[in-house]
Amino acid sequence: MPRICVLHENDEWVTPLRDAFRARGLPFVEWFLDTGTVDLTTMPPDGVFYNRMSASSHTRGHRYGPEYAAAVLSWLERHGRRVLNGPRALTLEVSKVAQYAALEAGGVRTPRTIAVVGRDELIGAARGLPLPFITKHNRAGKGLGVRLFRDYDALTRYVESDAFEPSVDGITLLQEYIDAPEPCITRVEFVGGRLLYAVRVDTSQGFELCPADACRVDDAFCPVGEDAGSLFRIVEGFRHPLVERYERVLAANDIHIAGIEFIVDRDGVAYTYDINTNTNYNSEAEEAAGQSGMGAIADYLGLELARLPGFTSRPTSTKLSTVEDST
Repeated sequence: MPRICVLHENDEWVTPLRDAFRARGLPFVEWFLDTGTVDLTTMPPDGVFYNRMSASSHTRGHRYGPEYAAAVLSWLERHGRRVLNGPRALTLEVSKVAQYAALEAGGVRTPRTIAVVGRDELIGAARGLPLPFITKHNRAGKGLGVRLFRDYDALTRYVESDAFEPSVDGITLLQEYIDAPEPCITRVEFVGGRLLYAVRVDTSQGFELCPADACRVDDAFCPVGEDAGSLFRIVEGFRHPLVERYERVLAANDIHIAGIEFIVDRDGVAYTYDINTNTNYNSEAEEAAGQSGMGAIADYLGLELARLPGFTSRPTSTKLSTVEDST
């Protein structure tokens, strides 16, 4: 019988989605793609395949999770399986350069950005940006590698020191600093390629923030703290001209579920700087607003599953680490 299959590498982030599936009696299976094998001569099982591979997988010891996921997604698409957030979505998840190219192609303004490989090149390229500016990793997540520099000498000292953190893919981004009147950004959530809601995020405590409740527990890379709920507030009745453009960008890149972040400068100009195809939600903010992101995803995946031939509702769940075990 066809099932929903969730491809991921982080158990904690999937917990609320499992709960949503079980509450709806939806059959599902998980493929944990840290290591494993896939026999390309075999046929994949029937089902709806939802890719939740994360750009920050390397911070959990899953350095090659995205590469493994790319192989599995290619195999699935080769055999005509229904894949949500497929290869193109994964490409954008692990590359901010690819994100900015897609956004600009869709008429969405992004901050001026220079992609750099090499420490010496980083120091030289920075002179092409006005002060202040920030650095960030091309392949990251949760704000990893984001640093603000108010003078060029400070960047030189950092790059030449042992504290320098290279991006896992070797590409560091130099980016213009957007001077916002308030320390906040807006994250717009989409399910099924359509607006779900927008959340206002307080960034006064820094950039390394992630809305997932699991990030509060022993995750040095996402120091949200005990008062995490107060940092995230869902905006009631959110309307913005960017929403329609975002939906077009998602459709053009075969992205079905995502969170897109933007910041507004002192002149009221919006700059979009991140597409999260492995999106998470903050339960306290959702409870206060009567929303459920994972519930919306479960409903959407359930509808996609119901369209497949041979589907009958029967709640089951399985966790697999090797793809062939499911065939």
